[in-house]
Amino acid sequence: MPVAHPLYSTAESQKYGVLFVFAAGVLWSTVGLGIRLIEEAVVWQILLYRSISLSLFLYIVIRVRSGESPFAQIRRIGFPAVIAGLSLVAAYSGGIYSIQTTSVANAMLLFATAPFMAAVLGWIALRESVRVATWIAIVVAIGGIAIMVADKSGGVALKGSLAALGSALGFAVFTVALRWGRTGEMLPAVFLSGLFAIIITFGICQFLGLSVALSLHDGGVAMGMGVFQVGAGLILYTLGSRSLPAAELALLSLAEVLLAPFWVWLFLGETASLNTLIGGALLLAAIAGNALSGKRRKPPPITAP
Repeated sequence: MPVAHPLYSTAESQKYGVLFVFAAGVLWSTVGLGIRLIEEAVVWQILLYRSISLSLFLYIVIRVRSGESPFAQIRRIGFPAVIAGLSLVAAYSGGIYSIQTTSVANAMLLFATAPFMAAVLGWIALRESVRVATWIAIVVAIGGIAIMVADKSGGVALKGSLAALGSALGFAVFTVALRWGRTGEMLPAVFLSGLFAIIITFGICQFLGLSVALSLHDGGVAMGMGVFQVGAGLILYTLGSRSLPAAELALLSLAEVLLAPFWVWLFLGETASLNTLIGGALLLAAIAGNALSGKRRKPPPITAP
């Protein structure tokens, strides 16, 4: 009976891992374009509809993939899943608001600071060690952020940048909460975040007197984002990330950051300010440098004679 060569299977899994994670980045990069296509709905209405479709989609995927209810998986993770879910609601809200009030390039680049925030939070809360190279990258990233927000003299644009940083902090808390719960399984926590978001955004809409009935266009775009942009991207990332080291994941995540401004420039003609480009270049250099410095030399593979 023939046996598959282990080196071949590993290479194949890594190849598909790169393909899946890159495809996830491409789907996630459409968030700016999706928000720009919204005509009238505000952040809470968009998030309500996006969360409804996301929750339904993930419920089906988790049941098919694992054969059990996502609620059973959430109970196993426990309180960290609650923290992770709530932190994602904050991240979603800040993300949508920032894209509505500042350029997509500015928002996406600031979102990319989440791994650095997660490193600091992990160091504080979980006593995880942080490499010297990561501390240097964090300092460089802070310099890039300072340049990016320096020209945001308008109140709304500055609030958008702060919301983007708040969104990045939410994603960082989500990451640390999963580590705290000792689970690499993201889907149940994201499913829970969708349920939290439905409850919270519905309450906010009622409090602010916002209608929960959107136009067919806005409702369709928001629900499409829940399934294709967030949900499908998450599935692909979950499948691909299992066979790739953290350094490669960090580098592939740059696809999302770089493509998001490209889509809105290509389809809507939106451009970024000079400060955003300069500060963003520093931030991308910090991310890439930190990822590359984390790579470890591997011994050459032993091949069969």
